[in-house]
Amino acid sequence: MQVDLELLNDLYLSPLMALREKAETSELAKSGSVEVLRARLIQHQVLGHLDLSWEGIQSMPHKEIGEVLKIFGIKSSGSHKERRQRLWLHLNFDSRRMTIERLAEIDREKLHELCQYLELPLTGNRTVLMGRVAGVLTSQSKGWGRIKRSLRRNGIVIFSKNENNKIDKNEEDSPQKNHENEITVLEIVEEVSNAALEDAHDSLMIGFEDAEFGIQGDILTIQARVEDLDRMISTIIKNRDGVWGENESELLIRLAIRRGWPLKDERVKNRLSEVATNIAEIKGADLGRVANFEVDKTGYIDRIRHKMSAVEDILLEEND
Repeated sequence: MQVDLELLNDLYLSPLMALREKAETSELAKSGSVEVLRARLIQHQVLGHLDLSWEGIQSMPHKEIGEVLKIFGIKSSGSHKERRQRLWLHLNFDSRRMTIERLAEIDREKLHELCQYLELPLTGNRTVLMGRVAGVLTSQSKGWGRIKRSLRRNGIVIFSKNENNKIDKNEEDSPQKNHENEITVLEIVEEVSNAALEDAHDSLMIGFEDAEFGIQGDILTIQARVEDLDRMISTIIKNRDGVWGENESELLIRLAIRRGWPLKDERVKNRLSEVATNIAEIKGADLGRVANFEVDKTGYIDRIRHKMSAVEDILLEEND
């Protein structure tokens, strides 16, 4: 996959009128908000070599669709299905208009079509279908429709490496090089860690705005410790050979509870795990991969316990 970083950076930073001019020059529709226009231009100018129809999205491997989401500048974590849903929504709707409140205005036929494209069950009356679509919009809240705050502020931070100004993960497949600037999608995201923490801070409260007072208090307490969360995640990733998965998330929860974090409510635990996974992915962790331990049944469990114990000791030392 090759991406023109200069063009992509320009699209990230261009205001509405400039995007309209670019769309008109490229004979693309110039209607819609700044985010709708930006997504349309990225689709056709930056990723024009990819099939981003619904069928094309369905055929994309898990890793590739994550890279595509990063190029669009939106949330890239989640399951394969969640990534497909998010990309399709981003390419086909304005997040300001496709809201739960607006679903009440949509007829059953359109809701049935939405369920089909969002890979949801198609049975049931209009209310049931509307509930299913609303569930997806809630779970995908703020994950699509707007590029990340850091990209709106700063665009892409490009460092000279005497390389090509394309994203090219398979250098052997691209013999011709311009030898200027090269940076991977992962590096783009890693250079905006402060903004990522701001996004994590905001993401913790999503969906809890109307929760009971005690739950909101727990979330606010965790928000105040987001930098501690970042350090804990980094330590776990380093001691787990760059892996982040269910075991690592559970370890984080246990350590946070030992440090007195308010995690009695299961919903708060789940939100912390989701945010932690997003941070881990931004840091470059390999999500879901099994660490490269020796596969002998006698010592396998002991080695895992030993490594987890080592992580706990390190974090306790940091806390002292």
